[in-house]
Amino acid sequence: MRVLVTGATGYVGRSVVRELQVHGHEPVVSRQRLSEPFEPIDADAVVHLAGLGRVRESFEDPLRYYSVNVGGTLNLLKALEGQRFLLASTAGVYRPSAVALTEESVREPSSPYAATKAAAEDLVAWAARSGRIGATTLRLFNVAGGGDTDTSRVITRAVAVAAGEVPGMEVYGDGTAVRDFVHVRDVATAFVVALEACAVGESAVYNVGATPASVREVLAAVAEVSGRSVDVTWRPAHPGEVRFQRADVSRLLALGWKPAHSSLDEIVRDQWLASAPGSGPGPSR
Repeated sequence: MRVLVTGATGYVGRSVVRELQVHGHEPVVSRQRLSEPFEPIDADAVVHLAGLGRVRESFEDPLRYYSVNVGGTLNLLKALEGQRFLLASTAGVYRPSAVALTEESVREPSSPYAATKAAAEDLVAWAARSGRIGATTLRLFNVAGGGDTDTSRVITRAVAVAAGEVPGMEVYGDGTAVRDFVHVRDVATAFVVALEACAVGESAVYNVGATPASVREVLAAVAEVSGRSVDVTWRPAHPGEVRFQRADVSRLLALGWKPAHSSLDEIVRDQWLASAPGSGPGPSR
């Protein structure tokens, strides 16, 4: 298929483009601003990865986030008729739960960013129900590895600290909060698998996660891989901190997806080698 990819030069986008090529598809990089109307799109499908994605920033400027993330999705949909449309969403749309989250779990966005993603999800689902497109939403949990540069994310930050690229990191709480991590390469594979299963007039939602781990387990893995300690300043937990977030990915596994690179060790090792080239893995402890 000929596939238009928005956000193709970003962290996830680069991996998605490579994976599409590996599977014989023709990725086309979109360089248009989401705020501008699109001409009719000459492609069999769209993978929509572009948008604004910083949670804290979204509280400061929610109108901009709605304009770009929801308005941009609307601009894309207006240019489509009969294509497949894949939307990158976030696990942030879910209400926190002590059990693994399924795609049917209650949505309760906790930030303007997550709320814009929930709104975009609804938009593409209604467009699919009308018969205009085929729609698939992938709710990404904590994407990591592969040379991520966003040091607001825990694995990337911890590796950057170990590599001496940033002076230290703060951890709120006792470090036992659990998150679900997934390698960016496995995320890219999920998009290809979902693309090939998507059908016009239908909509589907898939969780994309793989490996639950606590912050303390992340810190231990970084120390093991790098052979260096991670300088941490411990802070009191934020009120209402989510203690547990785990993805039920049964639905995606049923399509044939397998997270081949998402062990915590491989994610951390891959991030270390990408962030500190020439350093190599440190000695085991």
